[in-house]
Amino acid sequence: MIFLKIIVLDGYTLNPGDLSWSGFEELGEFICYDRTLEDEVFERIKDADIIITNKTPIRKEILKKLTKCKYIGVLATGYDVIDYDYAKDLNIIVTNVPTYGTTSVAQHVFALVLELCNNVKSHSDSVKNLKWANQSDFCFTNSQLIELSGKTIGIIGFGRIGYEVSKIAMAFNMKVIAYNRGKKKECDIKNLKWVELEELFKNSDIISLHCPLTKETEEIINIGNLRKMKKSAFLINTSRGKLINEEDLKLALEEKIISGAALDVLRVEPPKEYNPLYSLENCIITPHIAWATKEARIRLMQIAVENLKSFIDGKPINVVNS
Repeated sequence: MIFLKIIVLDGYTLNPGDLSWSGFEELGEFICYDRTLEDEVFERIKDADIIITNKTPIRKEILKKLTKCKYIGVLATGYDVIDYDYAKDLNIIVTNVPTYGTTSVAQHVFALVLELCNNVKSHSDSVKNLKWANQSDFCFTNSQLIELSGKTIGIIGFGRIGYEVSKIAMAFNMKVIAYNRGKKKECDIKNLKWVELEELFKNSDIISLHCPLTKETEEIINIGNLRKMKKSAFLINTSRGKLINEEDLKLALEEKIISGAALDVLRVEPPKEYNPLYSLENCIITPHIAWATKEARIRLMQIAVENLKSFIDGKPINVVNS
């Protein structure tokens, strides 16, 4: 086997210390950085045969200066941090990890949905603040509770995660409508209805975003489309922050154009000290953690190692720029 120099630019989010890098260590000289700043990238990878990155960008101006690199492995499903078409021109293979987080992300979607519908944390805080103890009745609520059965969830983007979300929705006896750009996929979800975006915005009680970020989908959630939604509707985003115009969403939430939103992703990550959505009671924000269960991270590590092994064996898999 050819001895390879393998550099990981930002390994901490995948492995903060509870996993092992041994799969990569067995394949060559291995160096892992927890994080890499923009002005550190080239110096760290200039002699690398193999580059592994999660969210650290490697753009054209760096790619063209690399003399040894033949492989870049992205530790994620999305690979827009790499100028992958230009990498192809340089005969650099780029791979991703497409399936590791499907069930974890779908689970987080419904964690957000249920928090919006049942306000579990708010009610728990009320109990600990003695509001229950000071009631005359055997129970109390501090907000309206919502039953999911019979409600309609609209899924924008029906790949693996959208499909998994639809299965959970059916278990809650929800109606499922979906929009998928391009060909409508064969699906075994009973009573799934394919619709155009106009109908999805109009008829959904909950909209969950699962589409990739493209020129067509950037800011697909804007004030025009938000005004098409039911006033009682909720918006869920576990996909990409730039699918949403955050100022428009703030306006829609403030003016009760829709009832609430729950987001695991923002336009800028990590966010600035001030974000227009921070002050809103009807907006839940989690810090891009839908993918990050330990089980999903173990799968991600395993697939990333297999991607590299397959490349070394001359049979690359999960190539995004073939």
